[in-house]
Amino acid sequence: MIRGNVSRAKTPPCGMQPAVVNPIYLDNNSTTRIDPRVAEAMHQCYLAGCANPASQHQLGQKGRRMLERARDSIAHTLGCRVCDLHPDQVIFTSGGTEANNLAILGLVGRTPGRVIISAVEHSSVAGPALRLERLGFDVQRVAVTRDGVVRLDHFRELLTRDTRLVSIMLGNNETGVLQPVREIASLCRSAGVPMHTDAVQAVGKLPVRLRDLGVTALSVGAHKFHGPCGIGALIVHHGTKLEPLLAGGLQQHGLRPGTEPVALVVGFEKALALWAAEAYERTERLTRLRDHLEQSILRDVPQAVIVGAGAPRLPHTSNIALPGADRQTLLMALDVAGVACSTGSACASGSSEPSPVLRAMGLPPEIVNSALRFSLGADSTDGEVEEAASRICRVFRELRR
Repeated sequence: MIRGNVSRAKTPPCGMQPAVVNPIYLDNNSTTRIDPRVAEAMHQCYLAGCANPASQHQLGQKGRRMLERARDSIAHTLGCRVCDLHPDQVIFTSGGTEANNLAILGLVGRTPGRVIISAVEHSSVAGPALRLERLGFDVQRVAVTRDGVVRLDHFRELLTRDTRLVSIMLGNNETGVLQPVREIASLCRSAGVPMHTDAVQAVGKLPVRLRDLGVTALSVGAHKFHGPCGIGALIVHHGTKLEPLLAGGLQQHGLRPGTEPVALVVGFEKALALWAAEAYERTERLTRLRDHLEQSILRDVPQAVIVGAGAPRLPHTSNIALPGADRQTLLMALDVAGVACSTGSACASGSSEPSPVLRAMGLPPEIVNSALRFSLGADSTDGEVEEAASRICRVFRELRR
């Protein structure tokens, strides 16, 4: 659990204005509040007066030491090899979106061939895949079950000799459904095909280790687990050939040039270390709170549907459909009532189109058009969840009347 001198009447991030005296923030899949301990670690880093870590003078060397200590710690927590002659790489990026783009466009190579993604990927994977399609690559999308789980039988059919890359997310950002990444990675290794997984929503919620998953690369973003916004990483297995997206510098072996933001990296490392120290407690609490939220709503609104409930899910994510109400109207009414949630990915928040994830699952229109995503954070409380369930049910009944 996040600790610190934080008021109970919390303010949502990104300058959002609270609608009522006590707003309840249930949009942590979009971004989480920074942990006060993370903010303090970054504050101390700024006060230390570190210079550009690429500079050769003493202040630059000081920044380099802090950067590399944080990199090694992150690598260790995420299950990389760090202490031998063949270490895995932690390539810092501006966040999960850049990490996904670097993976898709950097791992695929230049010779067109087949690329396989799932039908429920985040737009930061689906978008680069669409770009590859325009360049002549054969992009195939694996079908999913009604619970949103990738169909392994369909994947086996799609995996061919000319497959250049596979990218299947670890945990879905809208439904929380977990994918069989280990099994898919094993099939990819047998076929000699590199595999990337978007682990942005899973890191900091469940144990995620590169070597245990067996993937070639995985993406992570610090602001999803109470770290700072603007920093993420692509974790890459040793010996992997990666084409950089950017040019103009030698930082990070030229794979991601640009001055490394030492304080952001320190915040990233601190947030991940706090998760590792509190992992069991956080997972247990989030699962309990998620289940309580769902059960409370189902008790008051029996026609409600928990999307993906039949599959293993992330402990903090709940996608709930309230048939008979419009999702956009629900979202706005809940905002007025002081419950911050979403209709899907924040990266598509300006779109009025139904969720492509729920449509790919084959759900009926009355479910797709009434579904909202509620996502908890390590600082969510029992009282907030109880009150949120009450407000959600009350708003639904008022809209129905």
